Amino acid sequence: MNKIGKLLILIFALLISALPLCSCAGTSAEGISIVTTIFAPYDFAKAIGGENVSVKMLLSPGADSHSYDPTPKDMLALKKCDIFICVGGTSDAWAEEILASVENEDIVIIKLMEHTEGLICSDHSHEDEDHGHGHDHDHGEFDEHVWTSPRNAALACGAIADALCALDAENAETYRSNFSEYSSALSALDEEIKSIVAGAARTEIVFGDRFPLIYFANAYGLTYHSAFPGCAGDTEPSASTIAKLISKVKINGIPAVFCLGLSQGNIADTICAETGAKKLVFHSCENVSKNDFRDGVTYLELMQRNAQALREALS
Repeated sequence: MNKIGKLLILIFALLISALPLCSCAGTSAEGISIVTTIFAPYDFAKAIGGENVSVKMLLSPGADSHSYDPTPKDMLALKKCDIFICVGGTSDAWAEEILASVENEDIVIIKLMEHTEGLICSDHSHEDEDHGHGHDHDHGEFDEHVWTSPRNAALACGAIADALCALDAENAETYRSNFSEYSSALSALDEEIKSIVAGAARTEIVFGDRFPLIYFANAYGLTYHSAFPGCAGDTEPSASTIAKLISKVKINGIPAVFCLGLSQGNIADTICAETGAKKLVFHSCENVSKNDFRDGVTYLELMQRNAQALREALS
């Protein structure tokens, strides 16, 4: 976030701190009010809360989460919500400033990184450094994309279900039932992906893009090579990086190269043009396109798309 964005947060926070609170947990006409920063917890909250909750995602569909700046409307939504769900890392640092100014001690804050297991240090390596294979590296910062593993997603959903039960005991049975059903679907997804990897001809994938999928790769024992380390802010990889990825695809006979769901895929296009590999899309579920959001796409649907793409890439 730039300096202007930080200044606006401070100004807006001061303004909204003077406004009276107008909602109480579980008493809104629209049910429990939940605000999330990104898509994955937005979808989790909808699935578990059902008709008893109203859920707002702060990130606009199709937008890049790393360039997000909260608007006054977003800040008001935070001020009045019952539950706020964020990732809990540096990408959400702006939220701490806003929440500190909100005179509502009843807001329940769920940070995904606090409810998942096996946090992995951010991978600052990529193909230009001759590593970047999904192993832990001690760089002092944890990768924040914990929801990309279905098993971590289930843990996050459990925290959401617990919070809803505590706020709305009258409907606790419904929340527990919804969580049980959703958890079973996540387990089935996990087993399907494990089966795909177990029966695959290879366990190596190539991303002509950023790589926010360390948790996914780690969960299924995948080796990866990417154009950028994690969600680096670089816009163009070096010529050396592209050359190494092209060589990797050719030498190892890798049939497909991935790009991320909201990416233009130009780097993957270049690699595919040089190797004859097929370009495939992998969804990080951090955000979704405007069309997918409008059509009500779910985390499970996007991960099913990923599973089928993975099956093709590992053939």
